[in-house]
Amino acid sequence: MFSALKKLSWFFKQEKKRYVMAILILVIASIMEIIPPRLIGFVIDDVHQGRMTEERLITYIGVLFALMIAVYLMTFVWMRKLFGGSLLLERTMRSRFMNHLMTMTPSFYQRNKTGDLMAKGTNDLKAISQTAGFGILTLVDATVFLLVILVMMTFFISWELTLAAFLPFPLMAYLMKVYGKRIHERFMGAQRAFGDLNDQVLESISGVRVIRAFVKERSDRAQFSKQTDHVLEQNIRVARVDALFEPTIKILVGMSYMIGLGFGAYLVFQGRITLGQLVTFNIYLGMLIWPMFALGELMNIMQRGNASLDRLNNTFDVEPDVSDHAHAVRDINPVSIELRNLSFRYPSAKDYAIHDVSAKIQRGMHVGVVGKTGSGKSTFLKQLLRAYPSGNGQVLIDGTAIEDIALETLKSWIGYVPQEAFLFSKTIEANIRFGAEGATDKRLKQVMEQAAITKDLHTFQDGLNTLVGEKGVSLSGGQKQRIAIARALIKDPEILILDDAMSAVDAKTEQFIIEQIREERRGKTTFIAAHRMSAVRHADLILVFHEGRVVEQGTHEELMKAGNWYQRQYDKQQMEQNMPGADRQEVSSWL
Repeated sequence: MFSALKKLSWFFKQEKKRYVMAILILVIASIMEIIPPRLIGFVIDDVHQGRMTEERLITYIGVLFALMIAVYLMTFVWMRKLFGGSLLLERTMRSRFMNHLMTMTPSFYQRNKTGDLMAKGTNDLKAISQTAGFGILTLVDATVFLLVILVMMTFFISWELTLAAFLPFPLMAYLMKVYGKRIHERFMGAQRAFGDLNDQVLESISGVRVIRAFVKERSDRAQFSKQTDHVLEQNIRVARVDALFEPTIKILVGMSYMIGLGFGAYLVFQGRITLGQLVTFNIYLGMLIWPMFALGELMNIMQRGNASLDRLNNTFDVEPDVSDHAHAVRDINPVSIELRNLSFRYPSAKDYAIHDVSAKIQRGMHVGVVGKTGSGKSTFLKQLLRAYPSGNGQVLIDGTAIEDIALETLKSWIGYVPQEAFLFSKTIEANIRFGAEGATDKRLKQVMEQAAITKDLHTFQDGLNTLVGEKGVSLSGGQKQRIAIARALIKDPEILILDDAMSAVDAKTEQFIIEQIREERRGKTTFIAAHRMSAVRHADLILVFHEGRVVEQGTHEELMKAGNWYQRQYDKQQMEQNMPGADRQEVSSWL
């Protein structure tokens, strides 16, 4: 039951002073709360036996008032310390969780759903926080407070009466164990269901335009309703067991009450305890309701916390499949890039995505990467990002294997624009400045002009301060791509990678952007993957991919003379561009 606390021992050691003080004050407050019932018993006996005087009554009232003030102040302190610690744990775990996610590579996100990760970062962390706050409170109250009451009942009233009143409690302990096991299993299922629901909602919101375009609103609502029903069902299964805790405790405590009253009255008639002691005993029995309830809650909270900790620890145990080694090189410049017989396949794939790719690129070169869809262009470019473990062959930068270069150093060189441009739910300016937050206004204006986004500013309601919406939903595909290009350019990277980053831009705008990039980035390396041959015709080196292999490489002129796929594709695109739309299909059929 207490494995959750054991797993959190690192935090309790870190916050030792906080928890020692909180628990110590809580224990003292619990002991002080035991005194008033004892005083009430004295008052009743004094009244019953005719010993009560005005002075004694004032003394009793004064002591009770002082105890009330002291318990109030101590309760404020221990609650602040204890529940403050639980919030601190939640913040610490959430920061650790986010930092861990930031180190993970794409293969991790292929195996884990976004919705489930969100559930771990919300519901699971809340359950763990409760373990370090309310869980500690119930632990102390279910042990220390319970033991103090037992001592008072046993040694100051009657051990016989105490033993008789506690006869139902072994059954309670057994039932708590059974309930706790079921809570753990069912809570795990409920959390998984909640993660699936999160994932469903994320997909529906992200793809709302596609859903509407295919008139699938009713189907999506039905799927969502089915998922929510599943979450409801899983949580009801948890609630069914959870609902048994309190009634079970109340029934068994009620049985204890009945035994206490019946047997206690008998002892009073026998003269073995006083009337005041019987009243005190029954007040203590009433006070036992919370420790008994706390015992049930303790089982519940610990099982939930343990289940959530297991889910989070399973995530924390995943090591990134790409990381720095102890002697990673940091003092290096990307003077040259060389690929030697590079082959690579994705972790989840059986076949290689690229085979035996070799090329030499010097600093300042513009490299074009072309080929059919699925030919391996993006996979080739991702080798420079080191997003996946290295395959066979080598990637050398300035003669050093890419695996030996520190990831921070490698990524500091690179500006990357993927096929699907991602924008944050912020303003246009904030999205561009993300590449270099300290950039001047002059630099911002410059890269916007280079990315041909300046001409669109008048179409935005608030200009640069226009909010782009979730993932740039309020912008067109071409606008998103150009903002993403501006974001990469403002960084002024040593290596710029444009992975089919202008597919949604018209040919004229694309040509303008490429000319601006060639002029701006003299002396720096640029990779451009594209489907339009006009985008790479001025490149210093063009790599033509087919089924994962480089089947042609050279300049535009050299490839045109070779008369292979590149030359045929270039001619086809030029003819289509110059012909009316009605004639393009006919040209495509005979080329």
